[in-house]
Amino acid sequence: MLFGSTLQLCYLPGVQKPVSDFKQVKMNTIWLAIFQLAKMVFPFLILPILTRRLLITTYGDITFIKTIMNFLQIFIDFGFMLSATKEIAKIKNNPAQIQQILADTLLARILLGGMGLIVILIASIFLPILSQHFIFSLLSYLTIFLSIFLFDFLFRGLEIIHIMTIRFVVMKTISFILTVFFVRNDENIMLIPLFDILSSLIAIILVFIELQKSNLHIIKPRLKSSLQSLKSSFVYFLSDISATALNALSTIIIGLVFSSTVIALFGVSIQIIGAIQALLGQLASGIYPNMVRQKSQKFIQHIFKTTLPFVLLFTLLVIFCLPLCLQILAGTKYTAASLIIQILAPTIIFSFCNTLLGWPTLGVINHQKQVTASTIISTVFNLAILVLLLIFNHLTLYSVAITRVVTEVVLFCIRFYYFRKFRHKFNS
Repeated sequence: MLFGSTLQLCYLPGVQKPVSDFKQVKMNTIWLAIFQLAKMVFPFLILPILTRRLLITTYGDITFIKTIMNFLQIFIDFGFMLSATKEIAKIKNNPAQIQQILADTLLARILLGGMGLIVILIASIFLPILSQHFIFSLLSYLTIFLSIFLFDFLFRGLEIIHIMTIRFVVMKTISFILTVFFVRNDENIMLIPLFDILSSLIAIILVFIELQKSNLHIIKPRLKSSLQSLKSSFVYFLSDISATALNALSTIIIGLVFSSTVIALFGVSIQIIGAIQALLGQLASGIYPNMVRQKSQKFIQHIFKTTLPFVLLFTLLVIFCLPLCLQILAGTKYTAASLIIQILAPTIIFSFCNTLLGWPTLGVINHQKQVTASTIISTVFNLAILVLLLIFNHLTLYSVAITRVVTEVVLFCIRFYYFRKFRHKFNS
């Protein structure tokens, strides 16, 4: 039974052992780095397989569909990765409340999953690529829906990131191996979401086994509390959907205006830059539970000082070494994407700073509205520039890439202003 009677909850082994803040942050960051490294490595491993075996137009269509699915993933997550994580991090020594949050969040996300299905059905009527690949789109959405049962927010809040990481690696390894052996050409593309579904089901089984071993059970959810959690998480959702929109809006607009080939070129560029941004952004996830408790300005400043030189070096490596790496990754058909990626490279630095200045900094001193407002303002700015470029017939891959960089700079300026304005609220 998914929803059963309340059972006594024994705390996960090792969670209550005293661990220094620095050591805890180090452990969280290492596991999250492995997690995000896996998220970056697996797409890079599968990229040369798909780009070489599929027509560039087919790969472009898949990129467009995956972009839509990214929006729906954020919708189903609805900011719970931050809001529920935050709540669990604050009550780590109250197992009964943790159990209730788990059940209420699960119900809320299932309700969102039903709404997401309606969205994808309606979108398939108006977006040609979705209608042409309707079954593929539905199967891709099923993978998104299954993510509801992975409970990443729980493991992050309890700061036992290794469970989430191991589960993800197992899931992606299965999907990758099956794709390598069975997806040979355009006629096999339906296997891609089917393999994702299979690997997701295996991951869910592993997660529930881990919960059972730890005597964690999903109790009967409270509808009123679930709806209230949606309300409290809405501000986080707005920020998440706006942040995703910075990359996804560009891809969607290009998909509506240009050919599938152009979508493929831009999609490869965004995938590479986005993977690097996500990898570096996991540092923010690693320090988030610690910042919830400490609210230390010195701590966040120390993180900036010690990591920015490495981020800058990484950005320079992307700019100067990318052309050769791209040819190895995607093949000669995608060499035209090199300049696009080089133009987008500065977003690596600014995105890293923006992630740290967001929820781990402004969010923990209860300025969630400022975090969300800054993201929405920059997203609206990005969309406005793209529309103007389209109206005046200057919309190209390069102008879109430059707009993306400028937007990230705008976001940084806004968040840094808020950081300076509210710095007195941090603990000394």
